Amino acid sequence: MTFDLVTIFPTMVTQALDTGIVGRAIARGLLDVTVHDLRAFTSDRHRVVDDVPYGGGPGMVMKPEPLLRAIAAIERARGDLWVILTTPQGERFTQDVARELGKRPHVAILCGRYEGVDERVRREVDQEISIGDYVVSGGELPALVIVDAVARLVPGVVGDEQSVADESFNRGLLDFPQYTRPPVLQDVSGRKRHSDDGARVPEVLLSGHHAAIRRWRKREAVARTLARRPELLAGATLDDEEQACLRELIGERASHESVAARGQENDVAKRDEEDSVTRRDEGENNGSH
Repeated sequence: MTFDLVTIFPTMVTQALDTGIVGRAIARGLLDVTVHDLRAFTSDRHRVVDDVPYGGGPGMVMKPEPLLRAIAAIERARGDLWVILTTPQGERFTQDVARELGKRPHVAILCGRYEGVDERVRREVDQEISIGDYVVSGGELPALVIVDAVARLVPGVVGDEQSVADESFNRGLLDFPQYTRPPVLQDVSGRKRHSDDGARVPEVLLSGHHAAIRRWRKREAVARTLARRPELLAGATLDDEEQACLRELIGERASHESVAARGQENDVAKRDEEDSVTRRDEGENNGSH
């Protein structure tokens, strides 16, 4: 798969691409990633890529000509491409979006900066993407996130294909808890912020009982998603075992909520009774004077 990234900070991007899974994939020829310095597409001797906004206001706006020249140059040199602009105004980046991008052979990413890009650039953009509802200094980090997430879906980039298939969000579920040695964790921090209950690896993972381990992992993944990201379950792909786990967990939650509600009702009734006794006693005391 081919990526072209356009940025005013090429060193920042290339250093990140040289390491980890993406770096190894590039070295093995599984990914073709080229980073372009936007300033190379300017026409003035000062290589200016930004200017003040029409109408006034704070900050600077990225000029349209360098970005449009970059798109044209990449297309001439590398063929048809799908152009992405990283912007807070774009659609939210998700695993589904990553999968769709993974089907495209050539993706170019324009890294926004400053107050944004000249609106006329958007006419040449195929897709605008945001990685979340927060502000970062520029589009370089979002571009790297996009490349990393899409690259993992390219066959051969991740050594264990099953690892990719089982990752969070691929089926709409968060991942189950992971443990490694030692089986019992001794307190090494001295902070004593937690009980010892979580210091021991769950017995089922040490049992060697593969069917029990599989069910535990499925139940924990469903439970974690239900507790932390319940909205994901609406679009999740659950097998029969996971659906059974979900029904059990929802039933347990309803039972706990019912018990808690009854406890609150009992507390209210007890306080009302105590208040009634207090008022009666106060009335009797006042009547005796």
